[in-house]
Amino acid sequence: MISDSDRHRAVELIDEARESGARLKPACDVLCMSTRTYQRWVKGGNVNCDGRPTAERPVPVNSLSEEERQEVLDTVNSSKYASQPPSQIVPDLADNGVYIASTSTFYRIMRIEKLLKHRGNSKSPSRYKPTTYEATAPNQVWTWDITWLPGMIKGFFFKLYLILDIFSRFIVGWEVWEEETEEYASELIRRTVICEKIGIRGEENPLVVHSDNGSPMKGATFQATLQFLGIERSYSRPRVSNDNPYSESQFRTLKSRPNFKARGFKDIEEAREWVARFVNWYNEEHHHSSIGFVTPSQRHHGEAELIIANRIEVYQQARERHPERWTRDICRWELPESVFLNPEKNNQENLSV
Repeated sequence: MISDSDRHRAVELIDEARESGARLKPACDVLCMSTRTYQRWVKGGNVNCDGRPTAERPVPVNSLSEEERQEVLDTVNSSKYASQPPSQIVPDLADNGVYIASTSTFYRIMRIEKLLKHRGNSKSPSRYKPTTYEATAPNQVWTWDITWLPGMIKGFFFKLYLILDIFSRFIVGWEVWEEETEEYASELIRRTVICEKIGIRGEENPLVVHSDNGSPMKGATFQATLQFLGIERSYSRPRVSNDNPYSESQFRTLKSRPNFKARGFKDIEEAREWVARFVNWYNEEHHHSSIGFVTPSQRHHGEAELIIANRIEVYQQARERHPERWTRDICRWELPESVFLNPEKNNQENLSV
């Protein structure tokens, strides 16, 4: 709806253009309006105001009367129904032979009167919104999880604990045990913090460790260890199975390796030796697609920028030697400046696992 002041200003501009010799249609086109609109506005010699706000509209034949509307309000505010929603009130009224209005009408009237809120003593439902974390350098945000490695006996599995840095995709810590316990998790996190030479940080810039809601992750011993180390805890949303994408993606890479022993490891030592070889390959040799196809180790230790710059130079030299083979620009070798955990919708494109 165009305001009255904007109408007057538009008419003034068009009249000024016409006085200077312009035709009506081109002058209206400049303001993206039709000549019919202009003629309707100036009908009668004056600039007419918009009549829609003050127009008298007929009352719909199916609307409630004021008495019926008041009866709805009296009903929902009565002592019997004060703690119940319309979805409970309307059926109960019908069981007693009373019909006032539909359930949706009850809701609409309550919404208009600002009565539509949680009714009763239970907690009102709320949507859990996880905190968004941004990593712009290594050792700012870690994510960890436990996956099962099959043993030779059916139904027996070894437990792989693995901690991943989301910025560099570098595996900073891992271990294989036969059980899932909070004590093992505490031991691994302490060892990893020492290996990465991470001191206790202040509240403004803590190390964030994200995990799902398993018992080792939320056990009292592990919680106390994180608190002692000054680490901020982050957890997946309740009942969301894929809310730890970095670890899940890493486990998918692990179990899709050609030499993965899907038929089982004969003992825990064999499992540890295999995981050690995998971690070395993943950190030192695997060119990760989400970090510009450099290795996690190169990204983690600050070597990636020089490698990307060298690639660009190699491609530019190749293009200079044979320009006829290049119909477009060279490959866009680049590194993401930051990585997000639990990104907002406008940052969703940054979540590349």
